[in-house]
Amino acid sequence: MKMHIEVTDTFGGEANYAWVRRKTVECLEQHIMSNRAAVRIAKKEMGWTGERCTTQALGDMIEVRLNCAHIVMFITFGE
Repeated sequence: MKMHIEVTDTFGGEANYAWVRRKTVECLEQHIMSNRAAVRIAKKEMGWTGERCTTQALGDMIEVRLNCAHIVMFITFGE
């Protein structure tokens, strides 16, 4: 299974997409891996290890907001 990671800036609390960085990572099946494990992998891939974030599970997507900047990460799973 592939984890799709998308990082972009925010404006007024909403994703702005003035710039965007995308990455795809091969990982375990979504139902086997916890949301916390998925966030750790995504943060490591995007260089956010050690940064404080706010995480919210939104059904088929995980939203991670960096506390010290106006940046948001979206994690989705698929082929």
